[in-house]
Amino acid sequence: MLRLSGITKRFVGVQALRDVQLHLRAGEVHALMGQNGAGKSTLIKVLTGVHPADDGEIRLAGEPIRPRSPAEAQGVGIATVYQEVNLCGNLSVAENIFAGRLPRRAGFIDRARMVREARELLRRLHLDIDVGQPLGRYPVAVQQMVAIARALGMHSRVLILDEPSSSLDADEVQHLFAVLRGLRAQGLAILFVTHFLDEVYALADRITVLRNGEFVGEYTPPELPAPALVAAMIGRELAAEGARQPAAASGGGAPLLETRGLARRGALQPADLQIRPGEVLGLAGLLGSGRTELARLLFGMDRPDRGELRVDGRVVSFEHPAQAVALGLAMCPEERKIDGIVADLSVRENIVLALQARQGLWKVLSRRRQQEIAERYIRALDIRTADADTPIGQLSGGNQQKAILARWLATEPRLLILDEPTRGIDVAAKQEIMNEIVRLARAGLAVLFVSSELDEIARLADRIAVLRERRLVGELPGGSDEATIGRLITGAVT
Repeated sequence: MLRLSGITKRFVGVQALRDVQLHLRAGEVHALMGQNGAGKSTLIKVLTGVHPADDGEIRLAGEPIRPRSPAEAQGVGIATVYQEVNLCGNLSVAENIFAGRLPRRAGFIDRARMVREARELLRRLHLDIDVGQPLGRYPVAVQQMVAIARALGMHSRVLILDEPSSSLDADEVQHLFAVLRGLRAQGLAILFVTHFLDEVYALADRITVLRNGEFVGEYTPPELPAPALVAAMIGRELAAEGARQPAAASGGGAPLLETRGLARRGALQPADLQIRPGEVLGLAGLLGSGRTELARLLFGMDRPDRGELRVDGRVVSFEHPAQAVALGLAMCPEERKIDGIVADLSVRENIVLALQARQGLWKVLSRRRQQEIAERYIRALDIRTADADTPIGQLSGGNQQKAILARWLATEPRLLILDEPTRGIDVAAKQEIMNEIVRLARAGLAVLFVSSELDEIARLADRIAVLRERRLVGELPGGSDEATIGRLITGAVT
């Protein structure tokens, strides 16, 4: 159905793609794998007309194509559903499905037909909702199904899914996979980009691996078990930090931060929590359980309705995150593109942002000092960028996440709150970030590690606090396995 040969793309100072190939058949799910910065996003942008290729050929059903815009790509049957659903929340479900091609009758929009056909498209995805309601009222999982229905409504022959499961819970992922298997059976060619290895082996018929903008190989899943896939992606065996003595088991000292009955109406039931220097406290729970809400309360992004927050044993009340930063707290937010990076600023400017804000307007960091700080953390965290003055928006997601981590490490914090720090990044970048967390905790930093990935919680945490339905329901010791954590999360144990 789709054949890419010799695709090459250069940007100023960067060779993004070199002689890349991809063969996608009708009626298959094809996984596109690689580290952040491997060239996956650039390849998709070339395929969908965002960037023109400098060299190479694209053939769709045997015919050469060269889309010059996403609209042209959609016109020939190539549709993309992105990790962040880029539809219009204020429009109805039906209007989103038919935006840009609204059915008309006698010169007027035929709303009855639009509603009828929207329902039919969603039924193909086993979804029965009110298509007249604004899309923004529905959860992300439903919005993704609407985006897929929109692609089907355009009679797409190729469907590109870019990290479609990163914001979904386990049940929603299973529903998505059932839908994709059904579309595969109907002959749709599906290009599937993910960082979750288990999803590749659960869904993909074949795998293409990119590394440093180059084609590594094409494989079937049985030919490439998970360790070999990781090695193909990064060019080496992946090493993890050795085990460390849990801080809680060695005494840990007095709490650096403590909550007593901390609560916010509609967001979090009263919670008692302690975090000590040198320990990693894991915060586990399903989507919507209150994990992010608790993190925001601790960092002063939201204000509690009741309860106490104590730092170094003293009651504090944060009016603004700047007050939390002044006391040595730092936070890497879940939504890095919304709450984290400033896309138009350089990597250097993003890294020094929090440090400059803490120093105030009258103690401006010199350009030389900014460069020294940025280059130190670019080396320490292996941030892949042409140079420190590259706009951070041009970096891959994993490298943006590392830059946000560098921003807060530059402030030399005492407590680091990490909300889904490995979301949407590749397995190698995940390991690098987790190794850095272990190193920081060994050096005495307190870490609150929020993650929906139970294997990460189980591997890193000295203690594990579990939230369910916006309530802190229990605590487990470090070393607890995923099954035990999962039972407490779901309420199978009390």
